[in-house]
Amino acid sequence: MATMKDVARLAGVSTSTVSHVINQNRYVSESITIRVKNAIEELNYAPSALARSLKMNRTNTIGMLLTTSNNPFYAEVVRGVERSCYERGYSLILCNTEGDLQRMNHSLETLLQKRVDGLLIMCTEVQGPSKNVLARYPAVPTVMMDWSPFESEGDIIQDNSFLGGEIATRYLIEAGFSRIACIAGPQDKSPARARHQGFIQAMTDGGINIYDDYIIFSDFEFAGGFESMNKLLSLPTPPEAIFAGNDAMAVGAYQAIYQKGLKVPDDISIIGYDDIDLSPYMIPPLTTIHQPKDKLGQQAVDQLIYRMDNPEANASVLVLTPELIERQSVKKY
Repeated sequence: MATMKDVARLAGVSTSTVSHVINQNRYVSESITIRVKNAIEELNYAPSALARSLKMNRTNTIGMLLTTSNNPFYAEVVRGVERSCYERGYSLILCNTEGDLQRMNHSLETLLQKRVDGLLIMCTEVQGPSKNVLARYPAVPTVMMDWSPFESEGDIIQDNSFLGGEIATRYLIEAGFSRIACIAGPQDKSPARARHQGFIQAMTDGGINIYDDYIIFSDFEFAGGFESMNKLLSLPTPPEAIFAGNDAMAVGAYQAIYQKGLKVPDDISIIGYDDIDLSPYMIPPLTTIHQPKDKLGQQAVDQLIYRMDNPEANASVLVLTPELIERQSVKKY
Protein backbone atom coordinates (compact mmCIF):
# COMPACT_ATOMS: atom_id res chain seq x y z
CA MET A 1 0.00 0.00 0.00
CA ALA A 2 1.39 3.38 -0.99
CA THR A 3 2.23 5.92 1.69
CA MET A 4 2.37 9.71 1.69
CA LYS A 5 6.16 9.43 1.48
CA ASP A 6 5.82 7.41 -1.73
CA VAL A 7 3.56 10.11 -3.20
CA ALA A 8 6.02 12.85 -2.17
CA ARG A 9 8.95 10.94 -3.68
CA LEU A 10 7.19 10.39 -7.01
CA ALA A 11 5.97 13.99 -7.21
CA GLY A 12 9.37 15.38 -6.14
CA VAL A 13 7.92 17.34 -3.20
CA SER A 14 7.89 17.15 0.58
CA THR A 15 5.32 15.15 2.55
CA SER A 16 3.99 18.41 4.03
CA THR A 17 3.23 19.66 0.51
CA VAL A 18 1.32 16.45 -0.22
CA SER A 19 -0.62 17.00 3.01
CA HIS A 20 -1.46 20.59 2.01
CA VAL A 21 -2.75 19.44 -1.37
CA ILE A 22 -4.91 16.71 0.16
CA ASN A 23 -6.32 18.85 2.99
CA GLN A 24 -6.40 22.10 0.99
CA ASN A 25 -5.27 23.99 4.07
CA ARG A 26 -2.46 26.00 2.47
CA TYR A 27 -1.78 27.48 -0.95
CA VAL A 28 0.13 25.21 -3.34
CA SER A 29 0.85 26.28 -6.92
CA GLU A 30 -1.26 24.73 -9.64
CA SER A 31 1.67 22.95 -11.31
CA ILE A 32 2.75 21.27 -8.06
CA THR A 33 -0.85 20.40 -7.20
CA ILE A 34 -1.20 18.63 -10.54
CA ARG A 35 2.04 16.68 -9.96
CA VAL A 36 0.85 15.57 -6.53
CA LYS A 37 -2.59 14.54 -7.79
CA ASN A 38 -1.03 12.62 -10.67
CA ALA A 39 1.23 10.79 -8.22
CA ILE A 40 -1.74 9.99 -5.99
CA GLU A 41 -3.63 8.56 -8.95
CA GLU A 42 -0.66 6.59 -10.27
CA LEU A 43 0.05 5.03 -6.86
CA ASN A 44 -3.66 4.61 -6.02
CA TYR A 45 -2.92 6.30 -2.73
CA ALA A 46 -5.69 6.59 -0.11
CA PRO A 47 -5.13 8.99 2.82
CA SER A 48 -5.30 7.41 6.25
CA ALA A 49 -8.36 8.58 8.13
CA LEU A 50 -6.78 7.36 11.37
CA ALA A 51 -3.59 9.32 10.82
CA ARG A 52 -5.56 12.43 9.93
CA SER A 53 -7.77 12.09 13.01
CA LEU A 54 -4.72 11.77 15.27
CA LYS A 55 -3.20 14.89 13.77
CA MET A 56 -6.42 16.94 13.77
CA ASN A 57 -7.73 15.50 17.07
CA ARG A 58 -11.07 15.05 15.31
CA THR A 59 -12.41 11.89 13.65
CA ASN A 60 -15.43 13.49 11.97
CA THR A 61 -17.42 10.59 13.38
CA ILE A 62 -20.54 10.74 15.54
CA GLY A 63 -21.77 7.85 17.67
CA MET A 64 -25.42 7.14 18.37
CA LEU A 65 -26.91 4.93 21.06
CA LEU A 66 -30.43 3.80 20.15
CA THR A 67 -32.97 1.49 21.74
CA THR A 68 -34.00 -1.35 19.45
CA SER A 69 -37.74 -1.28 18.78
CA ASN A 70 -40.34 -2.40 16.26
CA ASN A 71 -41.67 1.15 16.34
CA PRO A 72 -40.87 2.75 12.92
CA PHE A 73 -40.47 6.12 14.64
CA TYR A 74 -36.90 5.28 15.63
CA ALA A 75 -35.85 4.21 12.14
CA GLU A 76 -37.30 7.43 10.72
CA VAL A 77 -35.37 9.55 13.22
CA VAL A 78 -32.15 7.68 12.42
CA ARG A 79 -32.76 8.37 8.74
CA GLY A 80 -32.80 12.08 9.51
CA VAL A 81 -29.66 11.80 11.63
CA GLU A 82 -27.78 9.89 8.91
CA ARG A 83 -28.78 12.39 6.25
CA SER A 84 -27.69 15.35 8.40
CA CYS A 85 -24.36 13.70 9.24
CA TYR A 86 -23.67 13.05 5.56
CA GLU A 87 -24.55 16.60 4.56
CA ARG A 88 -22.18 17.97 7.21
CA GLY A 89 -19.26 15.68 6.38
CA TYR A 90 -19.59 13.30 9.34
CA SER A 91 -19.84 9.54 9.53
CA LEU A 92 -22.33 7.89 11.90
CA ILE A 93 -21.72 4.79 14.01
CA LEU A 94 -25.02 3.37 15.28
CA CYS A 95 -25.22 1.06 18.30
CA ASN A 96 -28.41 -0.62 19.54
CA THR A 97 -28.77 -0.98 23.31
CA GLU A 98 -31.63 -3.56 23.24
CA GLY A 99 -33.04 -1.64 26.24
CA ASP A 100 -30.31 -3.25 28.35
CA LEU A 101 -28.04 -1.25 30.66
CA GLN A 102 -25.10 -3.66 30.30
CA ARG A 103 -25.30 -3.51 26.53
CA MET A 104 -25.57 0.28 26.66
CA ASN A 105 -22.32 0.46 28.65
CA HIS A 106 -20.61 -1.96 26.27
CA SER A 107 -21.74 0.04 23.24
CA LEU A 108 -20.72 3.29 24.90
CA GLU A 109 -17.22 1.96 25.55
CA THR A 110 -16.98 0.76 21.94
CA LEU A 111 -17.90 4.21 20.61
CA LEU A 112 -15.47 5.98 22.94
CA GLN A 113 -12.66 3.59 21.97
CA LYS A 114 -13.28 4.57 18.36
CA ARG A 115 -12.79 8.20 19.44
CA VAL A 116 -16.11 9.54 18.21
CA ASP A 117 -16.27 13.32 18.35
CA GLY A 118 -19.70 13.34 20.01
CA LEU A 119 -22.63 11.19 21.10
CA LEU A 120 -26.33 11.18 20.30
CA ILE A 121 -28.36 9.19 22.82
CA MET A 122 -31.92 8.01 22.23
CA CYS A 123 -32.41 5.25 24.78
CA THR A 124 -35.09 3.97 27.15
CA GLU A 125 -32.77 3.06 29.99
CA VAL A 126 -33.68 4.97 33.15
CA GLN A 127 -30.25 4.50 34.72
CA GLY A 128 -27.35 6.35 33.16
CA PRO A 129 -24.17 4.89 31.68
CA SER A 130 -21.41 3.64 33.94
CA LYS A 131 -19.31 6.43 35.45
CA ASN A 132 -16.35 4.06 35.28
CA VAL A 133 -16.68 3.89 31.50
CA LEU A 134 -16.91 7.67 31.16
CA ALA A 135 -14.00 8.24 33.55
CA ARG A 136 -11.62 6.35 31.26
CA TYR A 137 -12.12 8.86 28.46
CA PRO A 138 -12.11 12.66 28.15
CA ALA A 139 -15.53 14.29 28.30
CA VAL A 140 -17.40 13.70 25.05
CA PRO A 141 -20.14 16.17 23.95
CA THR A 142 -23.58 14.60 24.22
CA VAL A 143 -27.08 15.39 22.95
CA MET A 144 -30.12 13.54 24.30
CA MET A 145 -32.89 12.99 21.73
CA ASP A 146 -36.66 12.76 22.30
CA TRP A 147 -36.31 12.23 26.03
CA SER A 148 -33.73 12.44 28.78
CA PRO A 149 -33.92 9.16 30.70
CA PHE A 150 -31.11 10.03 33.07
CA GLU A 151 -29.16 13.01 34.31
CA SER A 152 -26.87 14.44 31.67
CA GLU A 153 -24.79 17.56 31.30
CA GLY A 154 -25.45 17.56 27.57
CA ASP A 155 -28.15 19.19 25.49
CA ILE A 156 -31.67 17.84 25.10
CA ILE A 157 -33.89 17.98 21.99
CA GLN A 158 -37.51 16.89 22.25
CA ASP A 159 -40.99 17.72 21.04
CA ASN A 160 -43.62 19.46 23.18
CA SER A 161 -45.40 16.25 24.07
CA PHE A 162 -47.73 17.88 26.58
CA LEU A 163 -49.01 20.26 23.91
CA GLY A 164 -49.32 17.38 21.44
CA GLY A 165 -51.42 15.38 23.91
CA GLU A 166 -53.65 18.41 24.44
CA ILE A 167 -54.09 19.00 20.71
CA ALA A 168 -55.01 15.36 20.05
CA THR A 169 -57.53 15.16 22.88
CA ARG A 170 -59.07 18.54 22.15
CA TYR A 171 -59.57 17.42 18.54
CA LEU A 172 -61.59 14.40 19.74
CA ILE A 173 -63.66 16.57 22.09
CA GLU A 174 -64.39 19.10 19.35
CA ALA A 175 -65.43 16.20 17.08
CA GLY A 176 -68.25 15.54 19.57
CA PHE A 177 -66.92 12.66 21.68
CA SER A 178 -67.29 12.34 25.44
CA ARG A 179 -66.33 8.70 26.08
CA ILE A 180 -62.64 9.10 25.26
CA ALA A 181 -59.94 6.62 26.23
CA CYS A 182 -56.17 7.05 26.31
CA ILE A 183 -53.67 4.31 25.48
CA ALA A 184 -50.65 5.95 27.08
CA GLY A 185 -47.02 4.96 26.76
CA PRO A 186 -44.69 3.87 29.60
CA GLN A 187 -44.79 6.51 32.32
CA ASP A 188 -41.08 6.30 33.14
CA LYS A 189 -40.50 8.00 29.75
CA SER A 190 -41.01 11.74 29.79
CA PRO A 191 -42.74 12.05 26.35
CA ALA A 192 -45.29 9.35 27.26
CA ARG A 193 -45.90 10.95 30.62
CA ALA A 194 -46.30 14.42 29.07
CA ARG A 195 -48.73 13.17 26.39
CA HIS A 196 -50.84 11.53 29.08
CA GLN A 197 -50.80 14.74 31.13
CA GLY A 198 -51.82 16.70 28.03
CA PHE A 199 -54.76 14.29 27.63
CA ILE A 200 -55.81 14.84 31.26
CA GLN A 201 -55.53 18.62 30.90
CA ALA A 202 -57.63 18.77 27.73
CA MET A 203 -60.31 16.50 29.24
CA THR A 204 -60.41 18.63 32.39
CA ASP A 205 -60.58 21.88 30.44
CA GLY A 206 -63.37 20.44 28.29
CA GLY A 207 -65.38 19.29 31.30
CA ILE A 208 -65.27 15.68 30.08
CA ASN A 209 -65.37 12.82 32.61
CA ILE A 210 -62.16 10.81 32.89
CA TYR A 211 -62.86 7.14 33.61
CA ASP A 212 -60.14 5.02 35.21
CA ASP A 213 -61.04 2.07 32.98
CA TYR A 214 -60.38 4.25 29.94
CA ILE A 215 -56.74 4.89 30.85
CA ILE A 216 -54.35 2.09 29.90
CA PHE A 217 -50.57 2.28 30.10
CA SER A 218 -48.69 0.33 27.46
CA ASP A 219 -45.24 0.11 25.87
CA PHE A 220 -45.20 2.19 22.63
CA GLU A 221 -45.20 -1.02 20.54
CA PHE A 222 -47.68 -2.53 18.05
CA ALA A 223 -48.53 -5.42 20.38
CA GLY A 224 -49.11 -3.04 23.27
CA GLY A 225 -51.72 -1.14 21.28
CA PHE A 226 -53.39 -4.38 20.22
CA GLU A 227 -53.63 -5.72 23.79
CA SER A 228 -54.75 -2.37 25.20
CA MET A 229 -57.50 -1.98 22.60
CA ASN A 230 -58.80 -5.47 23.35
CA LYS A 231 -59.08 -4.51 27.03
CA LEU A 232 -61.05 -1.39 26.14
CA LEU A 233 -63.36 -3.29 23.79
CA SER A 234 -64.10 -5.85 26.53
CA LEU A 235 -65.51 -3.18 28.86
CA PRO A 236 -69.29 -3.13 29.42
CA THR A 237 -69.34 0.33 27.81
CA PRO A 238 -66.40 0.68 25.42
CA PRO A 239 -65.09 4.15 24.56
CA GLU A 240 -66.18 6.01 21.45
CA ALA A 241 -62.74 7.43 20.67
CA ILE A 242 -59.10 6.67 21.44
CA PHE A 243 -56.03 8.83 21.84
CA ALA A 244 -53.06 6.52 21.30
CA GLY A 245 -49.76 7.80 22.70
CA ASN A 246 -47.97 6.89 19.46
CA ASP A 247 -48.79 5.62 15.98
CA ALA A 248 -47.40 2.14 16.61
CA MET A 249 -49.98 1.55 19.35
CA ALA A 250 -52.65 3.08 17.10
CA VAL A 251 -51.80 0.52 14.40
CA GLY A 252 -52.14 -2.27 16.98
CA ALA A 253 -55.48 -0.82 18.04
CA TYR A 254 -56.67 -0.88 14.39
CA GLN A 255 -55.99 -4.62 14.26
CA ALA A 256 -57.88 -5.31 17.48
CA ILE A 257 -60.87 -3.34 16.20
CA TYR A 258 -60.77 -5.20 12.87
CA GLN A 259 -60.66 -8.60 14.59
CA LYS A 260 -63.78 -7.71 16.56
CA GLY A 261 -65.64 -7.00 13.32
CA LEU A 262 -65.73 -3.26 13.96
CA LYS A 263 -64.62 -0.36 11.78
CA VAL A 264 -62.58 2.81 12.18
CA PRO A 265 -64.06 5.44 12.38
CA ASP A 266 -67.67 4.21 12.00
CA ASP A 267 -67.62 2.30 15.31
CA ILE A 268 -64.63 3.84 17.06
CA SER A 269 -62.37 6.78 16.25
CA ILE A 270 -58.60 6.91 16.77
CA ILE A 271 -55.95 9.60 16.76
CA GLY A 272 -52.25 8.71 17.04
CA TYR A 273 -48.96 10.49 17.63
CA ASP A 274 -45.68 10.71 15.63
CA ASP A 275 -46.99 10.65 12.03
CA ILE A 276 -44.85 7.69 10.99
CA ASP A 277 -44.55 6.92 7.28
CA LEU A 278 -47.17 4.15 7.58
CA SER A 279 -49.90 6.48 8.96
CA PRO A 280 -51.33 7.81 5.66
CA TYR A 281 -51.48 4.27 4.23
CA MET A 282 -53.66 2.80 6.98
CA ILE A 283 -57.29 2.02 6.12
CA PRO A 284 -58.60 4.56 6.81
CA PRO A 285 -55.57 6.90 6.88
CA LEU A 286 -54.65 7.73 10.48
CA THR A 287 -55.26 11.18 11.93
CA THR A 288 -52.24 11.89 14.10
CA ILE A 289 -49.93 14.41 15.71
CA HIS A 290 -46.92 15.11 13.52
CA GLN A 291 -43.59 15.03 15.31
CA PRO A 292 -40.90 16.58 13.06
CA LYS A 293 -38.59 13.56 12.97
CA ASP A 294 -36.28 14.84 10.23
CA LYS A 295 -35.97 18.16 12.04
CA LEU A 296 -35.29 16.30 15.29
CA GLY A 297 -32.39 14.48 13.64
CA GLN A 298 -31.09 17.61 11.92
CA GLN A 299 -31.17 19.78 15.02
CA ALA A 300 -29.59 17.04 17.13
CA VAL A 301 -26.63 16.80 14.75
CA ASP A 302 -26.31 20.58 14.44
CA GLN A 303 -26.45 21.04 18.21
CA LEU A 304 -23.86 18.31 18.74
CA ILE A 305 -21.48 19.90 16.23
CA TYR A 306 -22.01 23.27 17.94
CA ARG A 307 -21.26 21.63 21.30
CA MET A 308 -18.07 20.06 19.91
CA ASP A 309 -16.90 23.48 18.74
CA ASN A 310 -18.09 25.27 21.89
CA PRO A 311 -17.55 22.86 24.80
CA GLU A 312 -17.91 25.60 27.43
CA ALA A 313 -21.34 26.79 26.24
CA ASN A 314 -24.26 26.26 28.62
CA ALA A 315 -26.38 23.17 28.02
CA SER A 316 -29.73 23.86 26.41
CA VAL A 317 -33.14 22.24 25.92
CA LEU A 318 -34.57 22.65 22.41
CA VAL A 319 -38.30 22.00 22.05
CA LEU A 320 -40.00 21.21 18.73
CA THR A 321 -43.68 22.05 18.20
CA PRO A 322 -46.08 19.21 17.27
CA GLU A 323 -48.77 19.66 14.62
CA LEU A 324 -52.16 18.05 13.94
CA ILE A 325 -52.41 16.01 10.72
CA GLU A 326 -56.08 15.49 9.92
CA ARG A 327 -56.98 12.36 7.94
CA GLN A 328 -59.97 9.99 8.10
CA SER A 329 -59.73 7.97 11.34
CA VAL A 330 -61.88 10.34 13.44
CA LYS A 331 -65.62 10.58 12.85
CA LYS A 332 -67.19 14.00 13.33
CA TYR A 333 -70.72 14.49 14.57
